[in-house]
Amino acid sequence: MYNLVSLKNKTYNKMAIENSAQEAKGFYKLSWMQRIGYGSGDLAQNLIFQTVACYLMLYLTTVLKINPAFVSGLILSVRLIDCFWSPVVGRYIDNRNPKLGKYRTYLLYGGIPLTVAACLLMLPQAATWDVTAKIVYATVSYTVLSMIYSVVNIPYGSIMASMTRDNDEVLKLTSTRMVCANIGQIVVQAGFPIGLAMCVHTAIDWNQATFMAIGTIPAFVILPSLPVLKNLLGKKGLYYTLLAIGLVGFVVLFTIGKFFDVEGCNTVVQIAKVMTGVGLLVGSLMWALVPEVITEAEYRTGNRPAATVNALAGVAFKAGFSIAGWITPLVMGMIGFKFDEEASALPIEPSAWFTVTCVFALVGFVLLLLCFAGCRENITTTPEKPVSFGEMWQEFKANKCLQLVLSIFVVVFLASFISAPVNAYYTKLANYSEIAQNAILWFTCIIPACLLILVGFLIYKYPLTDEKLDEMNREIEQRVKN
Repeated sequence: MYNLVSLKNKTYNKMAIENSAQEAKGFYKLSWMQRIGYGSGDLAQNLIFQTVACYLMLYLTTVLKINPAFVSGLILSVRLIDCFWSPVVGRYIDNRNPKLGKYRTYLLYGGIPLTVAACLLMLPQAATWDVTAKIVYATVSYTVLSMIYSVVNIPYGSIMASMTRDNDEVLKLTSTRMVCANIGQIVVQAGFPIGLAMCVHTAIDWNQATFMAIGTIPAFVILPSLPVLKNLLGKKGLYYTLLAIGLVGFVVLFTIGKFFDVEGCNTVVQIAKVMTGVGLLVGSLMWALVPEVITEAEYRTGNRPAATVNALAGVAFKAGFSIAGWITPLVMGMIGFKFDEEASALPIEPSAWFTVTCVFALVGFVLLLLCFAGCRENITTTPEKPVSFGEMWQEFKANKCLQLVLSIFVVVFLASFISAPVNAYYTKLANYSEIAQNAILWFTCIIPACLLILVGFLIYKYPLTDEKLDEMNREIEQRVKN
């Protein structure tokens, strides 16, 4: 018995020594509390981001009744500003090391103004103002919110690359983060129309609420299973499988919308929407490639520009979002869909929109505090000299992997967001004119399906394998040791 206990103790001590050696090289093992703590930050941000992505266009065109062409230009202009602003934020963060944490600090100090800006985005008084005042208000409130959001989102994304170098841990961390993000997505997409109905005391349209959110359901099954699925299908095989399922879902939605009664085929419609969610889930998985790109940059240059790369990823992500926000109201209007004349898909009581938005913003702030408390930064570096914008451009030009990942970000998030505001109309397709129905089908089915095909081609071109990354990490740590 003594020998058995002694053997167990020796084995345990050996494992502890091996784990300590691995952690000394940056291959940290993370607890579930750390993973969930980090993921709560994505949940927090999605309560605000999904509100903007899915409902801001509808608020501006149906509640404030601002011209769709102006709304299209506003969304594009703000996102163009953000494309210049995000690298400024990334450069600022990479070149500093605050006492509360190189990246964590901004969850706290950026979270407070972000919450205030979100609450001011949909003031009920704005509906009574004249057109000029509405336009000024929409421009200022949306621009300020977008800029503050970058101050929180960029350092938040950088935290993941600072927690561990272990690819398996990064995958688990990404899975947890994306589950939390999708919880935020489903809460907003289903909860916003439910909250509006409750505020104005009308019957809840459960078919609409379900359709808006059910595409998020696959995340709760697939993301926790990523390590198993990745081992079974391979990294690229996993992406191709998800994209193929999503493509079939879009085809089914188009077929039903074009040739059948949507309400009469509700069960099939909801199943098809789930399938489209499987395809669009690739957008969530793209964040797992960001630490890989950061590692590749460190391998080449000796610096680990986490915030810079995350800033560029944020630019690409927002580029997809901005193109979608620009195209949707503009082209739908050109096709003949009149937002101010067609039946509104949601209640238009201004106070209801303000109330629901404030609830999401305040809950989000509490979750940001949880993220701040739960994260540990284990791998951070501050460059010996400030990173210049020229060097950021040089990094973009030199890093082919980064170029591919950014291209994937643009296309996959364009596919995700181009249909987001229009989904509210799909379940009531029969209520609209033939021209309006065609516009809805183009933006909920045809365009996203074509974009998924392009995503598959870009993934085919991505060169980094897990074996190559492990080799890079070992060489990086050997350099540090020497």
